Amino acid sequence: MSQDIAAESGTASVDVETAADIPQYGLFARLAAEAFGTFVLVLGIVGTATFNAVNSGQILPVALAGGILVMGAIAAVGGVSGGHFNPAVTFGLTLAGRAAWRDLAPYWLAQLVGGTAAAAVMFSIIPDSFPALTGAADKATLFQGTANGFGSHSPLATLTASAAQGGGTPAEFSVWAALLVEVIVTAVFVGVILGVTSKRSKVTFAPVVIGLTLGAMLVVAWPVTNASLNPARSFASAVFGGGWTWGQLWLFVVAPLVGGALAALFYRAFAPVPAVALAEVGSAAGDDLGDGAPEHDVVDDDALPARSEVDENEGEWDGQDADDATTSAADTDEPKGDAPRA
Repeated sequence: MSQDIAAESGTASVDVETAADIPQYGLFARLAAEAFGTFVLVLGIVGTATFNAVNSGQILPVALAGGILVMGAIAAVGGVSGGHFNPAVTFGLTLAGRAAWRDLAPYWLAQLVGGTAAAAVMFSIIPDSFPALTGAADKATLFQGTANGFGSHSPLATLTASAAQGGGTPAEFSVWAALLVEVIVTAVFVGVILGVTSKRSKVTFAPVVIGLTLGAMLVVAWPVTNASLNPARSFASAVFGGGWTWGQLWLFVVAPLVGGALAALFYRAFAPVPAVALAEVGSAAGDDLGDGAPEHDVVDDDALPARSEVDENEGEWDGQDADDATTSAADTDEPKGDAPRA
């Protein structure tokens, strides 16, 4: 919001950019955008995985579908809700101070609804004869192939199961390996989102960067867990897959949330220090500031007026008193464009 901070002396006002410069939408509109975006994302990942047998079970089609569709969803409705589409992203952005705590639970609910709706669509269109062609007993068993799992239910274990027929042992990932991988890939993903959507970032194509990162992380985690990174996506598969998927779902809720939290804490720990206004500034406009501009740690050159704006003769900031300087210094780290934001 443009804040009029003109002093009583009549000097020109200074426009200060704040979070309110970004168009604000009502809660219903934001939740609808989150549900839509999560629907699109899960449709790309779970939808492609449902019929991935025709692609010999390769991960590349799934990763491309998920990455490309998240680009489109962020570009379409990111400016409305922030384009999270993932409870772990919402949690990370909230911990990083980029989203409101009051929106956390409603966003999570909208994401679960959107993801489950996408899974329902894919489950309903599976031909009755298709499960038998893939060796599955029924639709639910087929849909378990889209779920996230570890141990004997990891993709690598499935691919190496034939080794047991020759006396070998399938390669299985332990619960700790699955937990570690999901935490790391989610932390990287959320960290990239926090970085490229920061106000200080020079990236002008954040949705593309986010989409490509998601696709790459799906490829990395796929052999271990079938690549979750998103509790809403895991929940959607478990609802219709049933069976063993419910017993392992907890990991794909906990690990992504921990990864999002680690990314947020890392981001806050290494983010530049906010601009610090001069401590000894008089409350009345026109107070003498001695030698001129205050010293401060700059994270945003717009946070305080430039040195050239100081009236050398009067020794005062143009139309900005001490309280307003503090307000400017607290300028929030709002992301730009239509990428995920608070």
